[in-house]
Amino acid sequence: MSFPWANHYNPQHPFMKWMDEKLPVPRLVYNAVGSGYPVPRNLNYWWNFGFMALACLGIQIVTGVILAMHYAANGLVAFDSVEHIMRDVNWGWMLRYAHANGASAFFVVIYIHIFRGFFFGSYKAPREMVWLLGVVIFLLMMATAFMGYVLPWGQMSFWGAKVITGLFSAIPLVGEPLQQWLLGGFAPDNAALNRFFSLHYLLPFVIVGVVVLHIWALHIPGSSNPTGVEVKSESDTVPFYPYFIAKDGWTLGAFLFIYCAVLFFAPNMLGHPDNYIPANPMSTPAHIVPEWYFWPFYAILRAFTADFFFIPAKLMGVLAMFSAILVWFFLPWLDRSPVRSGWYRPMFKWFFAVLCIDVLVLGYCGGSPAAEPFVMISQIASVYYFMHFLIILPIISSIEQPLPLPFSITEAVLGKDETAASGAVAA
Repeated sequence: MSFPWANHYNPQHPFMKWMDEKLPVPRLVYNAVGSGYPVPRNLNYWWNFGFMALACLGIQIVTGVILAMHYAANGLVAFDSVEHIMRDVNWGWMLRYAHANGASAFFVVIYIHIFRGFFFGSYKAPREMVWLLGVVIFLLMMATAFMGYVLPWGQMSFWGAKVITGLFSAIPLVGEPLQQWLLGGFAPDNAALNRFFSLHYLLPFVIVGVVVLHIWALHIPGSSNPTGVEVKSESDTVPFYPYFIAKDGWTLGAFLFIYCAVLFFAPNMLGHPDNYIPANPMSTPAHIVPEWYFWPFYAILRAFTADFFFIPAKLMGVLAMFSAILVWFFLPWLDRSPVRSGWYRPMFKWFFAVLCIDVLVLGYCGGSPAAEPFVMISQIASVYYFMHFLIILPIISSIEQPLPLPFSITEAVLGKDETAASGAVAA
């Protein structure tokens, strides 16, 4: 979307004029995050998590590159190289804990960012491509996180790699060869470590490329907002800099305060103690469990315990686990409501709250032993999860009577007082 009232980049210094002609990077930055990019004036703090996600990605790349300088992707020494980082490398313990807890922080921020999109209809036209690229980023994050979890080569790393790659063996005909191709052998070993390390190092930079596309796609229609009403005039917007840079800045500071508190005072809070035991193919842990951010999808995987006609339960679980994310690609077409924001959709609000509880229940079951009653609860929660997207959401969008929307973003902020609105324009 082109905003005719946006401030346009106009360099004054001769060097900046020359740079703008030859390589207009300053213009690109100015139009992307500076005064040249107007954003809706009513954005609340739920919109700050995109900026925090970008900060988390930066933390992961910086700490990951430094850790890679000291890590050895060899089954005989991988575990010892991590201990070497922790004990012998200057500030190595901090870098390792910053990277491990940074992954958890990244997923916390991304999950909030995604569910904000669910509630405020950020997947609706004209921002479908923004949403689709966001789902691609999430899939790349999950692949990167899984491969990173294997690298310390502790008990959970080894058996996690064996269980997750074993899922591919459920695919008919090509499953077993595909699993062997992924691992470079019949079980996780040196070949798997080298492949996972290479991909774990590469994928964050792929994520950076998709993030650039994500932001580029966002700047075409402009940011959404809590009302779901499109920008109509200059009074509906304020420049991204300095207003939202300042707003993002202090929330980033609050986030980093919590992140550093976990990093320095409870760095192993979200880890598993078995991963401090070297990998042993001859000793199976009592309870194999992935990192917490995979738990909802792991619960869906384990919810299938019986074959369905000629389809094995394992294959159904794998298909359901991947479908739990792939269904997000179709959200722009499953939800046909003309209203974007959940604030103006009375029925949708309640079902969205149930979905949030459902995902939390799935997460709890995914981190629990594969026994009753957790399996039964996982099955019920999995059925509701797919019902929400495939049945409930389309029906609600057809029968729901939304509340009246404000005429404009300015009206939503200042009310219908014409004097106040005109005063805001004059200011």
